[in-house]
Amino acid sequence: MIPIRLLADTSTEPILPGTAVLRMETTPKRTGTFDGAWWPRSRNLESQLSGLLAALTARLGPLARVGLDAGAWDERPAQLVVDGRTVRIDWSAVGDDTMIVTRGDQDHFMFLVIPPQTAPSRARAAMAMAVRGDNHASAERILAATGVTPADQTRERRGAPGS
Repeated sequence: MIPIRLLADTSTEPILPGTAVLRMETTPKRTGTFDGAWWPRSRNLESQLSGLLAALTARLGPLARVGLDAGAWDERPAQLVVDGRTVRIDWSAVGDDTMIVTRGDQDHFMFLVIPPQTAPSRARAAMAMAVRGDNHASAERILAATGVTPADQTRERRGAPGS
């Protein structure tokens, strides 16, 4: 059995352009809808996901697979190599602003994915809400409650100005 290892809360660290921001629940209870939240800075999957998976692997151990929404990314590779290990990527067309990371055969971590074009204050609010232990809201409800609009979610996908 893999020991439970958790990521530190990085909510007070500055948001730097071009980096992924991650906040993950820091208690072993794993209550609530989400185990964490991720705010990629672009829809270029390889440049964004590789760093995130390396950080997760360092804290959680080897990862087996990642489940992502096919419509949210510019490219759809079947796998990425992280620290010399292949991580399979499963694609679906659910459009639900979530990501599932699997460690081992059945240990799943559910993440809210914040759209890249989201304003920093709204992204931080959504991330904080997602990782609360008493949160049972869906990604859609969290994004709506924190002011992340459908324009934030689709602007870059359509290539509109400002993307």
